[in-house]
Amino acid sequence: MSRTSTRRRRMWTAVGIVTILMAAIAGGVTYVKFFRELPAPYFASDEEHFLFGSTGTEAEQGVPYWIWLVLPRIFPEYLPRPGGYAALGILGKDGHEMPVGLSKVTVGFPRVGINCAVCHTARWREKPGDVPTIVPAAPAHQTGEQEYLRFLLACASDPRFNASTILGEISRNYRLSALDRILYRFAIIPFTRRGLLRMKRDSQWMEGRTEWGRGRIDPFNPVKFSILRQPVDQTIGNSDMVPLWNLKRHEGMAFHWDGMNPNLKEVVLSSALGDGATRRWVDRDMRKWDNTDPRQMSSLRRIQNYISDVQPPKYPFAVNAPAAQQGQAIFDSACAACHAFGGARTGTVIPAAEIGTDRHRIDMWTSGSVAAYNEYGEGHDWDFSAFRKTDGYVSVPLDGLWLRAPYLHNGSVPSITDLLEPPERRPKQFWRGYDVYDPVKVGFVTSGPDAEREGTLHDTSRPGNGNAGHLYGIDLPAESKRALIEYLKTQ
Repeated sequence: MSRTSTRRRRMWTAVGIVTILMAAIAGGVTYVKFFRELPAPYFASDEEHFLFGSTGTEAEQGVPYWIWLVLPRIFPEYLPRPGGYAALGILGKDGHEMPVGLSKVTVGFPRVGINCAVCHTARWREKPGDVPTIVPAAPAHQTGEQEYLRFLLACASDPRFNASTILGEISRNYRLSALDRILYRFAIIPFTRRGLLRMKRDSQWMEGRTEWGRGRIDPFNPVKFSILRQPVDQTIGNSDMVPLWNLKRHEGMAFHWDGMNPNLKEVVLSSALGDGATRRWVDRDMRKWDNTDPRQMSSLRRIQNYISDVQPPKYPFAVNAPAAQQGQAIFDSACAACHAFGGARTGTVIPAAEIGTDRHRIDMWTSGSVAAYNEYGEGHDWDFSAFRKTDGYVSVPLDGLWLRAPYLHNGSVPSITDLLEPPERRPKQFWRGYDVYDPVKVGFVTSGPDAEREGTLHDTSRPGNGNAGHLYGIDLPAESKRALIEYLKTQ
Protein backbone atom coordinates (compact mmCIF):
# COMPACT_ATOMS: atom_id res chain seq x y z
CA MET A 1 0.00 0.00 0.00
CA SER A 2 1.39 3.41 -0.93
CA ARG A 3 2.24 6.08 1.60
CA THR A 4 -0.47 8.30 0.02
CA SER A 5 -3.12 5.62 0.52
CA THR A 6 -2.07 5.16 4.13
CA ARG A 7 -2.33 8.88 4.80
CA ARG A 8 -5.72 8.96 3.09
CA ARG A 9 -6.95 6.05 5.18
CA ARG A 10 -5.74 7.67 8.37
CA MET A 11 -7.36 10.94 7.37
CA TRP A 12 -10.74 9.32 6.78
CA THR A 13 -10.41 7.36 10.00
CA ALA A 14 -9.76 10.62 11.84
CA VAL A 15 -12.68 12.25 10.06
CA GLY A 16 -14.90 9.33 11.08
CA ILE A 17 -13.79 9.53 14.69
CA VAL A 18 -14.34 13.28 14.77
CA THR A 19 -17.77 12.84 13.16
CA ILE A 20 -18.74 10.19 15.71
CA LEU A 21 -17.51 12.38 18.56
CA MET A 22 -19.38 15.40 17.23
CA ALA A 23 -22.54 13.32 16.80
CA ALA A 24 -22.15 11.98 20.33
CA ILE A 25 -21.64 15.48 21.70
CA ALA A 26 -24.63 16.79 19.72
CA GLY A 27 -26.73 13.87 20.90
CA GLY A 28 -25.63 14.43 24.47
CA VAL A 29 -26.39 18.14 24.31
CA THR A 30 -29.77 17.41 22.73
CA TYR A 31 -30.62 14.91 25.44
CA VAL A 32 -29.47 17.12 28.30
CA LYS A 33 -30.99 20.32 26.98
CA PHE A 34 -34.31 18.92 25.72
CA PHE A 35 -35.16 15.52 27.19
CA ARG A 36 -33.29 14.82 30.45
CA GLU A 37 -35.82 14.88 33.28
CA LEU A 38 -34.54 15.87 36.70
CA PRO A 39 -36.38 14.74 39.82
CA ALA A 40 -39.30 17.00 40.68
CA PRO A 41 -38.77 19.25 43.71
CA TYR A 42 -39.54 17.47 46.97
CA PHE A 43 -41.93 19.05 49.49
CA ALA A 44 -41.79 17.73 53.03
CA SER A 45 -45.49 18.15 53.80
CA ASP A 46 -48.32 16.60 51.83
CA GLU A 47 -50.05 19.99 51.79
CA GLU A 48 -47.07 21.67 50.14
CA HIS A 49 -46.86 18.80 47.68
CA PHE A 50 -50.55 19.25 46.87
CA LEU A 51 -50.07 22.98 46.30
CA PHE A 52 -46.80 22.96 44.34
CA GLY A 53 -45.85 19.38 43.47
CA SER A 54 -45.74 17.83 40.02
CA THR A 55 -48.51 15.65 38.58
CA GLY A 56 -46.62 14.97 35.37
CA THR A 57 -48.04 17.73 33.17
CA GLU A 58 -44.76 19.52 32.41
CA ALA A 59 -43.28 17.33 29.65
CA GLU A 60 -46.20 17.55 27.21
CA GLN A 61 -48.25 20.55 28.33
CA GLY A 62 -45.65 22.59 30.19
CA VAL A 63 -44.50 26.06 29.14
CA PRO A 64 -40.76 26.86 29.39
CA TYR A 65 -40.34 28.63 32.70
CA TRP A 66 -38.43 31.67 31.45
CA ILE A 67 -40.97 32.23 28.68
CA TRP A 68 -43.87 31.73 31.09
CA LEU A 69 -42.33 34.23 33.53
CA VAL A 70 -42.13 37.13 31.08
CA LEU A 71 -45.35 36.71 29.10
CA PRO A 72 -47.47 38.95 31.40
CA ARG A 73 -44.93 41.76 30.99
CA ILE A 74 -44.83 41.48 27.21
CA PHE A 75 -48.58 40.97 26.71
CA PRO A 76 -50.43 42.75 29.57
CA GLU A 77 -53.29 43.62 27.21
CA TYR A 78 -54.36 39.97 27.15
CA LEU A 79 -54.95 39.98 30.91
CA PRO A 80 -58.25 41.23 32.37
CA ARG A 81 -56.44 43.85 34.47
CA PRO A 82 -52.91 44.62 35.73
CA GLY A 83 -51.31 42.20 38.14
CA GLY A 84 -49.73 39.43 36.09
CA TYR A 85 -51.04 35.93 36.60
CA ALA A 86 -52.77 37.06 39.81
CA ALA A 87 -55.20 38.95 37.57
CA LEU A 88 -56.47 35.51 36.47
CA GLY A 89 -57.20 34.48 40.05
CA ILE A 90 -54.01 32.43 40.35
CA LEU A 91 -52.83 32.48 43.95
CA GLY A 92 -49.43 33.28 45.40
CA LYS A 93 -48.13 31.99 48.73
CA ASP A 94 -45.32 33.59 50.69
CA GLY A 95 -42.02 31.75 50.53
CA HIS A 96 -42.70 29.96 47.26
CA GLU A 97 -41.32 30.75 43.83
CA MET A 98 -44.30 29.29 41.97
CA PRO A 99 -47.96 30.22 42.37
CA VAL A 100 -50.38 27.74 43.88
CA GLY A 101 -51.43 25.11 41.35
CA LEU A 102 -48.35 25.50 39.13
CA SER A 103 -45.34 23.19 39.27
CA LYS A 104 -41.82 23.70 37.93
CA VAL A 105 -39.84 20.69 36.70
CA THR A 106 -36.78 20.43 34.47
CA VAL A 107 -37.34 18.32 31.38
CA GLY A 108 -34.33 19.43 29.39
CA PHE A 109 -35.10 22.97 30.49
CA PRO A 110 -37.34 24.25 33.33
CA ARG A 111 -41.03 23.91 32.44
CA VAL A 112 -44.24 25.02 34.15
CA GLY A 113 -47.25 22.71 34.38
CA ILE A 114 -50.51 22.72 36.29
CA ASN A 115 -51.50 20.46 39.17
CA CYS A 116 -54.64 19.72 41.19
CA ALA A 117 -54.42 22.84 43.33
CA VAL A 118 -55.08 25.21 40.42
CA CYS A 119 -58.74 24.12 40.58
CA HIS A 120 -58.90 23.10 44.21
CA THR A 121 -57.54 25.91 46.39
CA ALA A 122 -59.64 28.88 47.50
CA ARG A 123 -59.04 32.37 48.80
CA TRP A 124 -61.39 34.41 50.98
CA ARG A 125 -61.43 37.66 52.97
CA GLU A 126 -63.78 39.10 55.54
CA LYS A 127 -63.44 42.61 54.09
CA PRO A 128 -61.56 44.18 51.18
CA GLY A 129 -58.51 45.38 53.11
CA ASP A 130 -57.79 42.04 54.76
CA VAL A 131 -54.93 39.70 53.96
CA PRO A 132 -56.50 36.76 52.06
CA THR A 133 -56.78 33.37 53.69
CA ILE A 134 -55.76 30.52 51.36
CA VAL A 135 -57.53 27.19 51.85
CA PRO A 136 -56.01 24.14 50.11
CA ALA A 137 -58.42 21.51 48.73
CA ALA A 138 -61.31 24.02 48.64
CA PRO A 139 -63.08 24.89 45.37
CA ALA A 140 -61.03 27.52 43.54
CA HIS A 141 -63.97 29.90 43.07
CA GLN A 142 -61.61 32.74 42.10
CA THR A 143 -59.52 31.01 39.42
CA GLY A 144 -60.08 31.62 35.71
CA GLU A 145 -58.64 28.47 34.17
CA GLN A 146 -60.10 29.17 30.72
CA GLU A 147 -58.75 32.72 30.97
CA TYR A 148 -55.27 31.34 31.74
CA LEU A 149 -55.40 29.06 28.71
CA ARG A 150 -56.66 31.82 26.46
CA PHE A 151 -53.97 34.19 27.71
CA LEU A 152 -51.24 31.74 26.65
CA LEU A 153 -52.89 31.17 23.28
CA ALA A 154 -53.34 34.90 22.65
CA CYS A 155 -49.66 35.49 23.41
CA ALA A 156 -48.60 32.79 20.94
CA SER A 157 -50.83 34.31 18.26
CA ASP A 158 -49.15 37.71 18.59
CA PRO A 159 -46.19 38.42 16.24
CA ARG A 160 -44.26 39.75 19.25
CA PHE A 161 -43.98 36.15 20.45
CA ASN A 162 -40.53 35.91 18.91
CA ALA A 163 -36.99 35.23 20.04
CA SER A 164 -35.77 38.82 20.08
CA THR A 165 -38.66 40.12 22.19
CA ILE A 166 -38.75 37.22 24.62
CA LEU A 167 -34.97 36.90 25.08
CA GLY A 168 -34.76 40.65 25.66
CA GLU A 169 -37.35 40.40 28.42
CA ILE A 170 -35.75 37.30 29.95
CA SER A 171 -32.43 39.15 30.20
CA ARG A 172 -34.06 41.52 32.69
CA ASN A 173 -34.40 38.58 35.11
CA TYR A 174 -31.68 36.11 34.25
CA ARG A 175 -28.54 35.77 32.16
CA LEU A 176 -28.85 32.65 30.03
CA SER A 177 -25.62 30.97 28.92
CA ALA A 178 -24.49 31.51 25.33
CA LEU A 179 -25.58 27.97 24.44
CA ASP A 180 -28.98 28.45 26.08
CA ARG A 181 -29.52 31.72 24.24
CA ILE A 182 -28.90 29.90 20.95
CA LEU A 183 -31.23 27.07 21.93
CA TYR A 184 -33.97 29.46 23.07
CA ARG A 185 -33.64 31.57 19.92
CA PHE A 186 -33.66 28.79 17.35
CA ALA A 187 -35.49 25.95 19.05
CA ILE A 188 -37.27 26.47 22.40
CA ILE A 189 -39.11 29.71 21.61
CA PRO A 190 -40.21 28.65 18.08
CA PHE A 191 -41.20 25.17 19.30
CA THR A 192 -43.18 26.68 22.19
CA ARG A 193 -45.04 29.00 19.86
CA ARG A 194 -45.90 26.15 17.49
CA GLY A 195 -47.03 24.00 20.39
CA LEU A 196 -49.34 26.71 21.73
CA LEU A 197 -50.76 27.39 18.28
CA ARG A 198 -51.41 23.68 17.88
CA MET A 199 -53.18 23.77 21.24
CA LYS A 200 -55.21 26.72 19.97
CA ARG A 201 -56.35 24.69 16.97
CA ASP A 202 -57.21 21.76 19.23
CA SER A 203 -59.23 24.11 21.46
CA GLN A 204 -61.43 25.51 18.70
CA TRP A 205 -64.32 23.44 20.05
CA MET A 206 -64.60 25.96 22.93
CA GLU A 207 -65.55 28.81 20.63
CA GLY A 208 -69.23 29.72 20.55
CA ARG A 209 -70.00 27.83 23.77
CA THR A 210 -70.84 29.29 27.15
CA GLU A 211 -67.75 30.67 28.87
CA TRP A 212 -66.51 28.81 31.92
CA GLY A 213 -66.02 31.92 34.04
CA ARG A 214 -64.20 32.17 37.35
CA GLY A 215 -64.27 29.06 39.51
CA ARG A 216 -65.63 26.80 36.77
CA ILE A 217 -64.23 24.40 34.21
CA ASP A 218 -65.44 22.04 31.52
CA PRO A 219 -63.30 19.15 32.77
CA PHE A 220 -64.31 16.34 30.45
CA ASN A 221 -64.96 17.73 26.98
CA PRO A 222 -61.18 18.27 26.59
CA VAL A 223 -60.68 14.66 27.68
CA LYS A 224 -63.35 13.44 25.25
CA PHE A 225 -61.93 15.25 22.27
CA SER A 226 -58.15 15.12 22.82
CA ILE A 227 -57.43 12.03 24.92
CA LEU A 228 -60.32 9.71 24.11
CA ARG A 229 -60.60 10.88 20.47
CA GLN A 230 -64.38 11.08 20.57
CA PRO A 231 -66.19 13.06 17.86
CA VAL A 232 -66.52 16.76 18.62
CA ASP A 233 -70.12 17.43 19.62
CA GLN A 234 -71.98 20.48 20.88
CA THR A 235 -72.27 19.45 24.53
CA ILE A 236 -71.45 21.82 27.40
CA GLY A 237 -69.85 20.39 30.53
CA ASN A 238 -69.26 23.59 32.52
CA SER A 239 -69.04 22.71 36.20
CA ASP A 240 -68.26 24.40 39.47
CA MET A 241 -64.94 23.45 41.06
CA VAL A 242 -65.42 20.80 43.77
CA PRO A 243 -63.79 20.54 47.20
CA LEU A 244 -61.28 17.74 47.74
CA TRP A 245 -61.33 17.47 51.51
CA ASN A 246 -62.29 14.67 53.89
CA LEU A 247 -62.55 12.11 51.07
CA LYS A 248 -61.76 9.16 53.31
CA ARG A 249 -65.17 9.77 54.84
CA HIS A 250 -66.66 9.80 51.34
CA GLU A 251 -65.61 6.20 50.73
CA GLY A 252 -68.31 4.30 48.84
CA MET A 253 -69.82 7.48 47.41
CA ALA A 254 -69.79 8.53 43.77
CA PHE A 255 -67.31 11.18 42.61
CA HIS A 256 -67.65 14.02 40.10
CA TRP A 257 -70.91 15.93 39.86
CA ASP A 258 -72.62 13.22 37.84
CA GLY A 259 -71.15 10.31 39.79
CA MET A 260 -69.27 9.03 36.75
CA ASN A 261 -66.75 7.11 38.88
CA PRO A 262 -66.93 5.79 42.48
CA ASN A 263 -63.23 4.79 42.70
CA LEU A 264 -61.02 7.48 44.27
CA LYS A 265 -57.76 6.06 42.89
CA GLU A 266 -59.17 6.10 39.36
CA VAL A 267 -60.45 9.64 39.88
CA VAL A 268 -57.02 10.89 41.01
CA LEU A 269 -55.21 9.10 38.19
CA SER A 270 -57.62 10.21 35.46
CA SER A 271 -57.53 13.79 36.74
CA ALA A 272 -53.76 13.88 36.25
CA LEU A 273 -54.15 12.51 32.72
CA GLY A 274 -56.88 15.04 32.02
CA ASP A 275 -54.60 17.86 33.13
CA GLY A 276 -51.87 16.75 30.73
CA ALA A 277 -49.83 13.99 32.40
CA THR A 278 -48.44 11.44 29.96
CA ARG A 279 -49.04 7.71 30.20
CA ARG A 280 -45.27 7.28 30.42
CA TRP A 281 -45.15 9.52 33.49
CA VAL A 282 -48.12 7.69 35.01
CA ASP A 283 -46.43 4.32 34.39
CA ARG A 284 -43.41 5.53 36.36
CA ASP A 285 -45.50 7.10 39.12
CA MET A 286 -47.74 4.05 39.56
CA ARG A 287 -44.73 1.81 40.15
CA LYS A 288 -44.14 3.79 43.35
CA TRP A 289 -47.75 3.67 44.54
CA ASP A 290 -47.10 1.32 47.48
CA ASN A 291 -43.80 2.89 48.57
CA THR A 292 -44.21 4.36 52.07
CA ASP A 293 -41.10 6.58 52.00
CA PRO A 294 -42.41 10.10 51.19
CA ARG A 295 -39.29 10.84 49.12
CA GLN A 296 -39.91 7.75 46.99
CA MET A 297 -43.71 7.64 47.11
CA SER A 298 -45.93 8.13 44.10
CA SER A 299 -46.82 11.78 43.60
CA LEU A 300 -50.46 10.89 42.99
CA ARG A 301 -50.50 8.65 46.09
CA ARG A 302 -49.34 11.59 48.22
CA ILE A 303 -52.15 13.68 46.77
CA GLN A 304 -54.71 10.97 47.44
CA ASN A 305 -53.43 10.62 51.01
CA TYR A 306 -53.73 14.37 51.53
CA ILE A 307 -57.24 14.83 50.16
CA SER A 308 -58.41 11.75 52.06
CA ASP A 309 -57.48 13.28 55.41
CA VAL A 310 -57.49 17.09 55.09
CA GLN A 311 -60.49 18.60 56.89
CA PRO A 312 -62.67 21.48 55.72
CA PRO A 313 -62.28 24.79 57.53
CA LYS A 314 -64.79 25.75 60.18
CA TYR A 315 -67.16 28.64 59.52
CA PRO A 316 -65.14 31.69 60.65
CA PHE A 317 -67.98 33.98 61.74
CA ALA A 318 -70.34 33.99 64.70
CA VAL A 319 -73.21 31.52 64.69
CA ASN A 320 -76.54 32.00 66.47
CA ALA A 321 -76.46 28.80 68.52
CA PRO A 322 -80.18 28.67 69.49
CA ALA A 323 -81.22 29.26 65.87
CA ALA A 324 -78.73 26.64 64.67
CA GLN A 325 -80.22 24.12 67.09
CA GLN A 326 -83.68 24.78 65.63
CA GLY A 327 -82.19 24.51 62.15
CA GLN A 328 -80.68 21.12 62.92
CA ALA A 329 -84.14 19.68 63.52
CA ILE A 330 -85.27 21.05 60.14
CA PHE A 331 -82.17 19.65 58.46
CA ASP A 332 -82.64 16.22 60.03
CA SER A 333 -86.21 15.99 58.78
CA ALA A 334 -85.88 17.63 55.37
CA CYS A 335 -82.24 17.37 54.20
CA ALA A 336 -80.32 14.65 56.03
CA ALA A 337 -81.41 11.75 53.85
CA CYS A 338 -79.50 13.26 50.92
CA HIS A 339 -76.84 15.40 52.55
CA ALA A 340 -75.84 13.99 55.95
CA PHE A 341 -73.09 11.42 56.30
CA GLY A 342 -74.93 8.14 56.63
CA GLY A 343 -78.04 9.47 54.88
CA ALA A 344 -79.91 6.90 52.81
CA ARG A 345 -79.24 8.77 49.56
CA THR A 346 -76.06 10.66 50.44
CA GLY A 347 -73.38 10.12 47.85
CA THR A 348 -75.76 8.53 45.36
CA VAL A 349 -76.95 9.82 42.00
CA ILE A 350 -80.33 11.58 42.17
CA PRO A 351 -82.16 11.34 38.82
CA ALA A 352 -82.21 14.54 36.78
CA ALA A 353 -85.98 14.28 36.45
CA GLU A 354 -86.26 14.55 40.22
CA ILE A 355 -83.70 17.21 41.02
CA GLY A 356 -84.56 19.38 37.99
CA THR A 357 -81.22 21.20 37.68
CA ASP A 358 -79.53 22.11 34.39
CA ARG A 359 -78.73 18.82 32.66
CA HIS A 360 -76.04 19.95 30.21
CA ARG A 361 -73.29 18.50 32.42
CA ILE A 362 -74.99 15.07 32.41
CA ASP A 363 -75.47 15.01 28.64
CA MET A 364 -71.83 15.94 28.04
CA TRP A 365 -70.57 12.56 29.31
CA THR A 366 -71.42 9.96 26.70
CA SER A 367 -71.50 6.15 26.63
CA GLY A 368 -68.76 6.22 23.99
CA SER A 369 -66.56 8.23 26.34
CA VAL A 370 -67.16 5.70 29.12
CA ALA A 371 -66.06 2.80 26.94
CA ALA A 372 -63.02 4.69 25.65
CA TYR A 373 -61.85 5.72 29.13
CA ASN A 374 -62.27 2.23 30.56
CA GLU A 375 -60.03 0.98 27.73
CA TYR A 376 -57.48 3.80 27.97
CA GLY A 377 -55.14 2.05 30.41
CA GLU A 378 -55.03 -1.30 28.63
CA GLY A 379 -51.49 -2.64 28.39
CA HIS A 380 -50.34 -0.64 31.43
CA ASP A 381 -49.88 -1.70 35.05
CA TRP A 382 -52.73 0.68 35.95
CA ASP A 383 -56.15 0.46 34.38
CA PHE A 384 -59.64 1.95 34.48
CA SER A 385 -62.81 -0.06 34.92
CA ALA A 386 -65.20 2.07 37.00
CA PHE A 387 -66.21 4.86 34.62
CA ARG A 388 -69.94 4.84 33.90
CA LYS A 389 -72.79 6.85 32.43
CA THR A 390 -75.43 8.24 34.78
CA ASP A 391 -78.54 10.37 34.40
CA GLY A 392 -78.43 12.61 37.44
CA TYR A 393 -76.29 14.43 39.97
CA VAL A 394 -74.71 13.25 43.21
CA SER A 395 -76.28 14.33 46.49
CA VAL A 396 -73.09 15.36 48.26
CA PRO A 397 -72.37 15.69 51.99
CA LEU A 398 -72.25 19.31 53.07
CA ASP A 399 -68.97 19.42 55.01
CA GLY A 400 -67.37 22.85 54.56
CA LEU A 401 -70.56 24.07 52.89
CA TRP A 402 -69.89 27.74 53.63
CA LEU A 403 -66.81 27.77 51.36
CA ARG A 404 -68.43 25.91 48.46
CA ALA A 405 -70.29 28.93 47.07
CA PRO A 406 -71.63 29.47 44.46
CA TYR A 407 -73.96 26.48 44.62
CA LEU A 408 -75.38 23.66 42.45
CA HIS A 409 -73.20 21.65 40.10
CA ASN A 410 -72.74 24.57 37.71
CA GLY A 411 -72.30 27.26 40.36
CA SER A 412 -75.43 29.04 39.21
CA VAL A 413 -76.78 30.13 42.62
CA PRO A 414 -74.58 32.58 44.55
CA SER A 415 -75.59 31.86 48.17
CA ILE A 416 -77.43 29.46 50.46
CA THR A 417 -80.02 32.17 51.02
CA ASP A 418 -80.66 32.31 47.27
CA LEU A 419 -80.80 28.51 47.00
CA LEU A 420 -83.75 28.39 49.41
CA GLU A 421 -85.71 30.71 47.15
CA PRO A 422 -87.80 29.58 44.13
CA PRO A 423 -85.76 29.68 40.90
CA GLU A 424 -87.65 32.71 39.61
CA ARG A 425 -86.42 34.69 42.64
CA ARG A 426 -82.82 33.57 42.40
CA PRO A 427 -80.37 36.04 40.81
CA LYS A 428 -80.40 35.88 37.03
CA GLN A 429 -76.97 37.49 36.71
CA PHE A 430 -74.13 37.87 39.19
CA TRP A 431 -70.35 38.18 39.29
CA ARG A 432 -68.21 35.17 40.18
CA GLY A 433 -64.65 35.20 41.49
CA TYR A 434 -64.56 37.98 44.11
CA ASP A 435 -63.13 36.69 47.40
CA VAL A 436 -64.88 38.86 50.01
CA TYR A 437 -67.37 36.79 51.99
CA ASP A 438 -70.99 37.61 52.78
CA PRO A 439 -71.84 35.90 56.10
CA VAL A 440 -75.44 37.10 55.98
CA LYS A 441 -76.37 35.33 52.75
CA VAL A 442 -73.66 32.65 53.17
CA GLY A 443 -71.77 33.05 49.94
CA PHE A 444 -69.34 35.46 48.33
CA VAL A 445 -70.12 39.06 47.44
CA THR A 446 -71.34 38.93 43.84
CA SER A 447 -72.29 42.51 43.00
CA GLY A 448 -70.76 45.97 43.12
CA PRO A 449 -67.73 47.54 41.44
CA ASP A 450 -65.13 45.33 43.18
CA ALA A 451 -66.93 42.12 42.24
CA GLU A 452 -67.31 43.33 38.66
CA ARG A 453 -63.65 44.31 38.42
CA GLU A 454 -62.30 41.02 39.80
CA GLY A 455 -64.92 38.55 38.61
CA THR A 456 -66.71 37.26 35.54
CA LEU A 457 -70.41 37.57 34.79
CA HIS A 458 -72.58 34.49 35.25
CA ASP A 459 -75.70 34.77 33.12
CA THR A 460 -78.23 32.05 33.93
CA SER A 461 -79.88 32.41 30.52
CA ARG A 462 -76.79 30.96 28.79
CA PRO A 463 -76.78 27.22 27.93
CA GLY A 464 -75.39 25.21 30.82
CA ASN A 465 -75.80 28.10 33.29
CA GLY A 466 -79.40 27.50 34.35
CA ASN A 467 -80.30 27.92 38.02
CA ALA A 468 -83.56 25.94 38.09
CA GLY A 469 -84.23 22.87 40.17
CA HIS A 470 -83.28 21.79 43.70
CA LEU A 471 -86.61 22.98 45.05
CA TYR A 472 -86.07 21.45 48.47
CA GLY A 473 -86.72 23.92 51.28
CA ILE A 474 -88.10 26.73 49.12
CA ASP A 475 -91.54 26.50 50.79
CA LEU A 476 -90.24 26.73 54.35
CA PRO A 477 -91.40 29.73 56.40
CA ALA A 478 -88.89 32.58 56.50
CA GLU A 479 -88.03 31.90 60.15
CA SER A 480 -87.35 28.23 59.41
CA LYS A 481 -85.12 29.18 56.49
CA ARG A 482 -83.10 31.47 58.73
CA ALA A 483 -82.72 28.71 61.31
CA LEU A 484 -81.71 26.17 58.67
CA ILE A 485 -79.13 28.54 57.21
CA GLU A 486 -77.70 29.10 60.68
CA TYR A 487 -77.27 25.35 61.10
CA LEU A 488 -75.76 24.92 57.65
CA LYS A 489 -73.04 27.37 58.64
CA THR A 490 -71.79 24.75 61.12
CA GLN A 491 -71.34 22.01 58.51
